[in-house]
Amino acid sequence: MKVSRIVKPATALASAAAFALTMAAADAALAADKKEKCYGVAAKGKNDCGTASHSCAGQAKADNDPTEWVYVPAGLCDKLAGGSTKPKKSS
Repeated sequence: MKVSRIVKPATALASAAAFALTMAAADAALAADKKEKCYGVAAKGKNDCGTASHSCAGQAKADNDPTEWVYVPAGLCDKLAGGSTKPKKSS
């Protein structure tokens, strides 16, 4: 059975529209999931990235080091005890 000249383009158009809607939904989900760096709240060995003293995640040597950071949902850092969105000098 031959597929008509209308069915092929309609199928392609429907697929493209579904893909576009899926990508728009994914972008909206990412925008709602904003993160920020929060300094001074990382537990020993639980930091998210390097600092001046090391180059990798998971290498924090002490709890709550003011130069170590973790990603938290936007707006949460200021509510955490000792949390800051800007790095502080280590004591």
